[in-house]
Amino acid sequence: MPLRDLLLTTIIFGSVPAILRNPYWGVLMWNWLAFMSPHRYTWEFAQTMRFSLVVAASTLLSFVIYKGKKAVPWRAPMVLLVLLFLWVCATTVVAMNPTGAQAEWERFTKIIVMVVVASALLHTRDRIEWLIVVIVLSLGFYGFKGGIFTIAHGGQYRVGGPPGSFIAGNNELAFALIIMLPLARYLQLVVTNPKVRWGITVLMVLCGFSIVGSYSRGAFLAGGAMAIALWLRSRRKVALALAMAVAIPLMYSFMPQQWHERMGTIENYQQDASAMGRINAWKMAWNLALDNPVFGAGARAFTKANFWRYAPNPRDVHDAHSIYFEMLAEQGFVGLGLFLLLGIVTLWTCSWLMKAGKLRPELHWAYDLGAMCQTSLVGYAVGGAFLGLSYWDLPYTIVAIVAAARVIVERELAGEPEPAPAASGFVPGMR
Repeated sequence: MPLRDLLLTTIIFGSVPAILRNPYWGVLMWNWLAFMSPHRYTWEFAQTMRFSLVVAASTLLSFVIYKGKKAVPWRAPMVLLVLLFLWVCATTVVAMNPTGAQAEWERFTKIIVMVVVASALLHTRDRIEWLIVVIVLSLGFYGFKGGIFTIAHGGQYRVGGPPGSFIAGNNELAFALIIMLPLARYLQLVVTNPKVRWGITVLMVLCGFSIVGSYSRGAFLAGGAMAIALWLRSRRKVALALAMAVAIPLMYSFMPQQWHERMGTIENYQQDASAMGRINAWKMAWNLALDNPVFGAGARAFTKANFWRYAPNPRDVHDAHSIYFEMLAEQGFVGLGLFLLLGIVTLWTCSWLMKAGKLRPELHWAYDLGAMCQTSLVGYAVGGAFLGLSYWDLPYTIVAIVAAARVIVERELAGEPEPAPAASGFVPGMR
């Protein structure tokens, strides 16, 4: 019997007693499974086992019976998130592709339920930071591995993610790493242990090599936007600028000619079949939305039938390749409006955290968190223009983190006592 399968199964089922004692352990386990997908690297029975269901069921049961503090941070981002979810429920009822829409709704429902549960349990700084640690290590594993692969092979081959996951493709993995990097930067800012900081630096550099090694043109543009936002939002601009001045040209010059030729097609997109296929899909989405402006077509609307009816080239069938056109086609103008408003309000809440973080020295962590979450969302907004990951966990998890952080900061500004157990900063043993 394969060792990997046995080890993973033991870890998952061994975590159930801890989850039943405290649902926060379930939140961490759920996010580990969601972002790392460790079962994709087993060999036999564990590949098809529903570990997420085991963790989710245990977490929800524990959440119901848990006697500790649990309160959803009902600030504007969480309210809009729930409204968006309810709208997806409504569009699923009238979907043009009922089977596909139902499957997507089930997956999205699991994500939103667990995000709401997580938000209710993120009532201390420690809990927010441990969740960020799990996210960074889970996605960083693929950035670390992909960076080494890119360096070892001279950038000749594309880097991809775990098969069968949200981030299986080269574009999707690069996109995920772009969103994750500012969160890694946040940990680097709040950790005081020099060895840990250097470890995070190495991870970030290797993730950078993994991003360029994906050969993703969308990631190239999103990475540039994220880097600018990262510098603008950083408290240590000079040090970060020097690091970028060394790392970015190094990565750019390291990649082979075939990579430079692919990036060069961004300017001449009219001659690129893949780019023109995306534009065809976007025009289809626009025409479909004009015909169904309120509810759209429901999830998984990019079907052959809809392309035949609405696309300029009905035979060139593609995925959405854009969070905006995906939302427009599948959730209508109302759903797209809620989606955009959710992003705008969350960005504004990040700005609120940054302003509040300047008021007291002990709240500097809130400035860094708001700045880095805002940078992650900028990466999502830019990269999402070229990828259809509207229903992916990470941006909604960031929404929960931002909303929870606002409640914590409001409590500290009001002088209210910290709920037990008291927060003491990120990984106390490292300080």
